Amino acid sequence: MGREVRRHGYVTDLITDDCLDWISRREPGKPFCALLHHKAPHRNWMPDLKHLSMYEDEDIPVPGTLFDDYATRSDAARAQIMSIADDMALGYDLKLDAETTSRLPQPQPLEAQWNAIFGRLDEEQKRVWRKAYRARNEAFRASDLEGDELTRWKCQQYIKDYLRCVASVDDNVGRVLDYLDQSGLAENTIVVYTSDQGFYLGEHGWLDKRFMYEESLRMPLIVRYPAEIRPRVAEEMVLNLDFAPTFLDYAGVSPPTEMQGESMRGVLGGRVPEEWRRSIYYHYYEYPGSPLIKRHYGVRTERYNLIHFYHDIEAWELYDLEADPHELNNVYDDPRQAAHLVELKAELERLRRQYGDTDLEAFPPRR
Repeated sequence: MGREVRRHGYVTDLITDDCLDWISRREPGKPFCALLHHKAPHRNWMPDLKHLSMYEDEDIPVPGTLFDDYATRSDAARAQIMSIADDMALGYDLKLDAETTSRLPQPQPLEAQWNAIFGRLDEEQKRVWRKAYRARNEAFRASDLEGDELTRWKCQQYIKDYLRCVASVDDNVGRVLDYLDQSGLAENTIVVYTSDQGFYLGEHGWLDKRFMYEESLRMPLIVRYPAEIRPRVAEEMVLNLDFAPTFLDYAGVSPPTEMQGESMRGVLGGRVPEEWRRSIYYHYYEYPGSPLIKRHYGVRTERYNLIHFYHDIEAWELYDLEADPHELNNVYDDPRQAAHLVELKAELERLRRQYGDTDLEAFPPRR
């Protein structure tokens, strides 16, 4: 509230503490809305001390597409700088202290960033941290890995730290659900668990997000509302645009006309409207921002994913998700897809008109 304050603890726990404190102090009997946002599963993946040794003696399978060679993809796949092999820093990302090289543009050297982050820990926290990582780091330095084996090691350590961070989110989501149960609020409270996007955990050799491939495009979404929702897996297509109209619908408020999404209430309750969408639109336009993902937009239907890269590149990609769920084979130039392409491009244009989207310059070309 206008003051900088340093608090002791793990930030995922502290944010949840604040949320539960706020809910417990609200005026009883009045409706409330709490948005609880966690950033733990975000670069550079710093787990809570109590989770530092999770999975240490386990070998977690790395994605089968880790060594995707992009053989049928456009040059957009080769222009990115979010490669586990080339752009994951041994120090900043993988906790090997001074080993910090990366192609990723940084406001300050990664070594300085790591030292600033690690410097926030008190001496006891540093001692626990060093103990947890020391044996692993010494074994890594002695192994002298290179090539594909080094990439596998990086991916393995990345996934483990990511899952350790997620474990804290799981712990704290559990705390919130327990509070709702114990306070008698669970039956009449809508709980929405979601994210702002998917994330690459080695698929196609990447970390991060942004590309319109499945691992990044798909978002987790779990909704609990015992008064209306029965347990089920919904296959319908929804968008983050739908969240606001949905919340307003449950609150008994009509959404303003400028909102582009649709209320998911019928879908969540198992009463899917006949006119519910059969496709979704996506547009990424922040290039040349890091990590240099080319601008692109596209349409995703139940079976196909059509992507158009533009701006300083002109390329199309088409994936048949039924035959190729990992999107390894771009079939845009396959004559057998010609009829589907006509339909998909017409749908893409319809969606662009519906949302009033354009290719206007959001960022000027890099000189």
